[in-house]
Amino acid sequence: MVLGGLSAVSPFAIDMYAPGFPEIVTSFGTSKTAVQLSLTACLVGLAVGQIVLGPVSDATGRRRLLLAGSGLFSVFSLVCAAAPSIAVFDAARLLQGVAGGAGIVIGRAVVSDLFTGASAARRLTTLSVIGSTAPVLAPVAGGLVLGVGPWRLVFVALAVTGLLLLTAIWAWVPESLPAERRRTGGLPAVLRAMGGLLRRREMAGHLLVMGCGLAALFAYITGSPFVFENGYGLSPTQYSLVFATNAVGTVLAGTVFGRLAGRVRLNLLLTVGVAVTVVALVTLVTLLAVGISTFLTTWACLFGLTSGFGLLLPASTTIVLAVGSDAPGAASGMLGGAQFVLGAAAAPLPGVLGDTTAMSTAVVVLGCVLLSAAALLTLARPWEGHGEPAGSPE
Repeated sequence: MVLGGLSAVSPFAIDMYAPGFPEIVTSFGTSKTAVQLSLTACLVGLAVGQIVLGPVSDATGRRRLLLAGSGLFSVFSLVCAAAPSIAVFDAARLLQGVAGGAGIVIGRAVVSDLFTGASAARRLTTLSVIGSTAPVLAPVAGGLVLGVGPWRLVFVALAVTGLLLLTAIWAWVPESLPAERRRTGGLPAVLRAMGGLLRRREMAGHLLVMGCGLAALFAYITGSPFVFENGYGLSPTQYSLVFATNAVGTVLAGTVFGRLAGRVRLNLLLTVGVAVTVVALVTLVTLLAVGISTFLTTWACLFGLTSGFGLLLPASTTIVLAVGSDAPGAASGMLGGAQFVLGAAAAPLPGVLGDTTAMSTAVVVLGCVLLSAAALLTLARPWEGHGEPAGSPE
């Protein structure tokens, strides 16, 4: 349960405040792009935190880094809540992300320390589903918070959550990596482990499938508040309801994934997820281009997109961790790095390309899912069956 919370809280922090984007623009007297960059800052922080802290935990152990990460996450969440300017806010978001990366990357490594084979695969699948659905559910929770207070209250709630997790780690999460199993050799050994993993074509391919999928998700998240609130005239609460409906698609697909994993090949589930996202976005861009898209058709296509994420994200996560099981901290860190570096690059693009409209958002998201599909077919090659747990169906 504690590891599930660690897998969820940082993804929640990424975009829980998304329904308040228009309010933050007004509060700081800044631009849409500047506010979207605050999400990019958090993603960059999460990437750096996971790339660095995953391998470091292989050498120093898990528990102390988990405690430090949760404590600092709460501190920087409070700095976000009190930020007097967009510059301070963006800097605090970066540091919040670095601290939050510890919970994601080390939580997965703890599972790899304690379990092997099908048992590890089941638990990693659970963490993958939690981590994949959290960014989609977070704006729904944020909309509820915004219904009772200003956007700053969202970050107070995150700080309290971080403190609760800190207490839970202290009470219930022992050290899972004894000294005799820790990696030695310092930074050179860490870099060698990462380099060895990246030289595996299937590892690079699945990292890109996951990373481009997350890029599509975050472009959707940063663009959709402006599309629905400014473009279609929804209030933050109404937008949260739309987002909640789309989140149901992710949760349902993630539930299906959890039920089928172990009975259906992971690579088949991954392929279906990628295909669903491509079909949804090709349909949306086509409708927008010919001028017959409406609020309902846009909503329906985005529901298809988020449903595809519910298969794509947990499947690719589980496969990456299985392929890199000989260096779990490094594999987990690289997974987080690929996710959030590419997500950070894509998040501000709907605004950078001009006014954040349905078309600008859809074009960016479509580009991301097409790149994910290309990586799947050229590098990951799902028909080769990489990352399948022992005893999985043929």
